Amino acid sequence: MKSAKNELELIKKYEEKGYTESYRVENTNLIANREKTKYTPKDVKIVAEHRFEGMSNPSDMSILYVIETKDTKGTLVASYGAKANLEIATFFKEIPKENISEDKNIFM
Repeated sequence: MKSAKNELELIKKYEEKGYTESYRVENTNLIANREKTKYTPKDVKIVAEHRFEGMSNPSDMSILYVIETKDTKGTLVASYGAKANLEIATFFKEIPKENISEDKNIFM
């Protein structure tokens, strides 16, 4: 399978596989936007991640996290590098290493 050109294209592929929730990080919690459920780093499993560089500006970098919790599956897009949101970066650094894999990466 060839790689996706952008985050939206890839999000649609994961939605077809049931990853329909979107998330945000707020006050040290991951929050499911539809369900309004809050998760701590230990409640979160990253099952794939994809990095992107901007087409017109390579310094526009983002990462797509594919996430599973006990009751939701979805994605979160975050900037990384110089434009990273520190609250999001801190949250993802707190996720236990054993909760990070590439098990559901659709390109593997």
